[in-house]
Amino acid sequence: MPLLAILKARGYLFVCLIILTLAVSAVFGGHDWQRIFQISIAFAALASQVSGLASQQVAFARYNMAVMVCISIVLLGSLSSLQSHQPVWALVELSLLIASSMIAYSFAIGRRLEGDASDRYLMLFIVLLCASKCFQFILSGGSAFMSGLEVLDTDKLISGFSNKRFYGQFQTFTLPLLALPLLLPTTKRSTQVWVFSLLSLWWLIAVTGGTRGTWLGMGVAACVLFICGHSGKRWIAWQLPAVVVGVTLYWLLFSVLTGYLGIEVSNFASDRLTTTLSNRGPLWQQAWDMIRERPWLGFGPMHFADIHNPIAAHPHQAILQWASEWGIPSTLLVMGLVGRGLWATFRLIHERSTSDDPTDLLRLCLFASLIGALTQSMVDGVIVMPYSQLWLSLVVGWLLALHVWKGEPAKPNAFIHWSWMGISTAAVLFLVYVVIRDVPQLDERNKHYQQQYGGHLQPRFWAQGVIAIKPE
Repeated sequence: MPLLAILKARGYLFVCLIILTLAVSAVFGGHDWQRIFQISIAFAALASQVSGLASQQVAFARYNMAVMVCISIVLLGSLSSLQSHQPVWALVELSLLIASSMIAYSFAIGRRLEGDASDRYLMLFIVLLCASKCFQFILSGGSAFMSGLEVLDTDKLISGFSNKRFYGQFQTFTLPLLALPLLLPTTKRSTQVWVFSLLSLWWLIAVTGGTRGTWLGMGVAACVLFICGHSGKRWIAWQLPAVVVGVTLYWLLFSVLTGYLGIEVSNFASDRLTTTLSNRGPLWQQAWDMIRERPWLGFGPMHFADIHNPIAAHPHQAILQWASEWGIPSTLLVMGLVGRGLWATFRLIHERSTSDDPTDLLRLCLFASLIGALTQSMVDGVIVMPYSQLWLSLVVGWLLALHVWKGEPAKPNAFIHWSWMGISTAAVLFLVYVVIRDVPQLDERNKHYQQQYGGHLQPRFWAQGVIAIKPE
């Protein structure tokens, strides 16, 4: 078999494995299971790199400036980890960053090798996954209305995730992507009706969940796409009526129908329409105090969780989290790298705003997904939760694969390539070791924490993510 055919087969298998993992994780939505699935994908990405998939001379891997920034971030993270209170847990977080980057890189290579066909498979998967969750919501709602309950808790209609905010993060990634079939000129009218109905139902669930971060992320994404040009405005023109239909359905179901049946609704969506920080204030203050105390290298990756508080093991704000744990220099490097990537993608979308090419329209939807997720990370744990991290890797890798690179890339540096391979291998194997070490003790760890503090679990790496407390 020719080498190219072998590599294409490996790329196809890796893409299929990501699809399977995302689907299974959405059903078995426990935080710990999702973390295990994420590390399994990282191990598969490592296998694809070791087997030669990553040795392909793809353009996005040969820009030495970006590579050097990534290496600098890893080096600063290593220094921060070594001076931290618990270096092992700090190295776990650093390894998770490396593994997530490797997943994005391997997926990008797989998509480039496979071509446009993988885009169709992935979009079909996303549509079917969201449709299955909508069907699940309809079944739960129907059984709740027919059960004769006097009080209907809308939170119980949303299943598959340990917290409805994590469900909201998943929706922030997928709401922009569901508009793609509606933008394609080749989509049949009957298909458009079905996809629009699905998008409206997906918005109904987003309203029911009441995750303000999702609403904020989608609002900012719409504002950014508005200035992207014609295609961005077409995206908004489909999203707005879907929002209206979703809100109308919510009103009819949980206000009109419940009022007629005499059912009281708890966790009503309008109760979430507040400007309060929902206990984020003390978390942000703790992160700010940590930044002021150790501005250069921070307290160490994951070490917000090393200072116990009764609210959460992360500050629900990506910039504050990175600065307090990794230090200000690392934060500026990450922001510069992300900003450069966003600006390059924005310029490309703006230049092709009148294009009806499926690749250009897909790039637009992925860009909206990334903007929404990054916005939500300013008020939520998008960069912490395993399922969201996996989706973030997928979206970033997909955008990398679709990007049109201008100019000739720099000559590949063999030393950098093999150094990265060594670092990636060490990071993934270390994460596998942590999983093998911790999984048999997870139930005991969770019970110990709840008995000692009598409170809710605080997710970080595991569902009980407070590393300041060790089980006896």
